[in-house]
Amino acid sequence: MRSVIAGAGAIGAYLGARMARAGQDVTLFARGPHLRAMRERGVRVTGPEGDFEAKPAVADSLDAIGPTDVVLLCVKAHSLPDLAPRLRPLLGPETVVVSMQNGVPWWFFQGLGGEFDGLRLERVDPGGVITASIEPRRVVGSIAYLSSEVVEPGVVRHIEGNRISLGEPDGTRSDRCRKIAHALSAAGLRCPVTTRIRHEIWVKILGNVAFNPISALTGATLAQMARHPDLGRLIREIMAEAEAVARKLGMELPISIEQRMAGAEKVGEHKTSMLQDVEAGRPLELEAVVGAVVELGELTSQPSPR
Repeated sequence: MRSVIAGAGAIGAYLGARMARAGQDVTLFARGPHLRAMRERGVRVTGPEGDFEAKPAVADSLDAIGPTDVVLLCVKAHSLPDLAPRLRPLLGPETVVVSMQNGVPWWFFQGLGGEFDGLRLERVDPGGVITASIEPRRVVGSIAYLSSEVVEPGVVRHIEGNRISLGEPDGTRSDRCRKIAHALSAAGLRCPVTTRIRHEIWVKILGNVAFNPISALTGATLAQMARHPDLGRLIREIMAEAEAVARKLGMELPISIEQRMAGAEKVGEHKTSMLQDVEAGRPLELEAVVGAVVELGELTSQPSPR
């Protein structure tokens, strides 16, 4: 199986290094100093599971890579409208596109059925650029439960986590999902295949929609937010609003707000990805994580003042 990682930043470079170390055919698409460092020296990974180095193929042009079997979309959600139209050189007749963005993905309502079937969120896919560029039949959903950061060009620090859930939007257990899961598992990751990918996405949103922006505003870690009386109350109120929106979409979540709070506190003194972006001066994934839930609240007449 030939894979391309489109967006070889902290998560993408980490995945690419693990896949290359396992002997898999993987190419990283990157730019700038990070690209040059990976070309010259490969990727060096440090972290709690041990340090290692790998030399995956690296490219700065999608045209030069050509058609592939799997595209792992590892860019942040706000970068996808710019990247999606440029993916065409990678897409052969059977190419699978694995979305790995935080928040509500652009494909969430494609093939959903019912009242909201085919709904496009303007805050996630402005002007429908992503939808026009990636056919629904190509999409496999995923959720990454891991954290890493680029500490210098070509060097990635793995902070915690090694799980990536995969799932077909139609809820089936497909051969293509199993093949991708096998490749990621062979690279040392936990990769379960779920038949309820949309529910699992919303469970993660339940935490992200509250913890991420509050951490960006306060600088607090997960444990600090969960233990703080006032912040804890606000987080629960935001989660309740997101849970109510999910119910309007016909989803009953398999986890309670208190379980979500306990899980966040258990993670400990961890900085959310949004706080890391604030500290690094990078754009934030506000629209896909927060704006999308607000937009859905407006569409379903579900108030979300918090």
